[in-house]
Amino acid sequence: MGFLKNQFLDVVEWEEWRDDMIFWKWTNREIKKNSRLIIKPGQDAIFLYNGKIEGIFYDDGEYDIESEIIPFLSTLKGFKFGFNSGLRAEVLFINSKEFVVKWGTASPINMPSPILSGGIPVRANGTFHFRLDKNAYQKLIENIAGIKQQYCVEDVKIRITALLNQLLMKWISKEGKDLFNLQANALDISNGILEDLNGQMRPSGIVITAFQIISFNYPEEIQNMITKNAAQSMVGDVGRYQQLTMTDAMAEGKLSGGSMTGDMAGMMMGMQIAGQMVNQMNQSMNTKNNQNMYGQPMQTGIPAPAASGTGTVPNFCPNCGAKTNGANFCSNCGQKLI
Repeated sequence: MGFLKNQFLDVVEWEEWRDDMIFWKWTNREIKKNSRLIIKPGQDAIFLYNGKIEGIFYDDGEYDIESEIIPFLSTLKGFKFGFNSGLRAEVLFINSKEFVVKWGTASPINMPSPILSGGIPVRANGTFHFRLDKNAYQKLIENIAGIKQQYCVEDVKIRITALLNQLLMKWISKEGKDLFNLQANALDISNGILEDLNGQMRPSGIVITAFQIISFNYPEEIQNMITKNAAQSMVGDVGRYQQLTMTDAMAEGKLSGGSMTGDMAGMMMGMQIAGQMVNQMNQSMNTKNNQNMYGQPMQTGIPAPAASGTGTVPNFCPNCGAKTNGANFCSNCGQKLI
């Protein structure tokens, strides 16, 4: 009798567990009397009978099916195990965690451009996050699990990447995004794609929880052009850009003495700096020559100002700026002071 009793013992659990597996179905077997259900952390278990959900169990642990599971099933509450017969049912095990997947465009997206008649080929890459919707397990069964034994992350990735080129084209073109600075609009483009992807995947019980674009990539010749334009716009003055470049090179030791190139570069930089100093000195001298003792602009071709007539001798001649020393006439130019 002990032998007959033990032959009906069975364990219902996720036997082919893999971290990248989204669901796995225990099927094509009888659940025997005294069988036990094992639900591991991060798993949900769905009892199916004739393709219909009979009960969903979210808490991990080990359960006696006859006493702890059957009483909670919708239409199988009164099921009685026979001596030689069991319950023909299926158990769908769900991986309830959130998955993170890297993506990249399968082929370049040829974006129309007024600058290049053939368009600009653009590639992109990033990540997306997804999970199964606990409130939509029936949709999952109707659209995917009803005909599949298992479903993996790669299956979802294939579905998503098949849609990405079309969605990227749509959201890059929307509102005239700058094709040469797409990274600045990456957040808006990502949010638009996230919304569209959920419209495609939710009917299957899959929720896309996040979608990110890490980078956009251009052909090498276009990327070089973008880099040069960015550098010039940042520096503004091409001459100053050349000076900064040479200064950096000298600081790094790339233009040190001992080579003709280094010596010529140093000489050119010295000449440029000397020229700038001379220009600054000339401007300063011209400014001083056009000012009187008081720092005021000199007026040429205009008669010297008349004496003040106040009876007080000024300290400095208003005509030439010489010190008067209290005299009535300027000892330098003869200007009358009172």
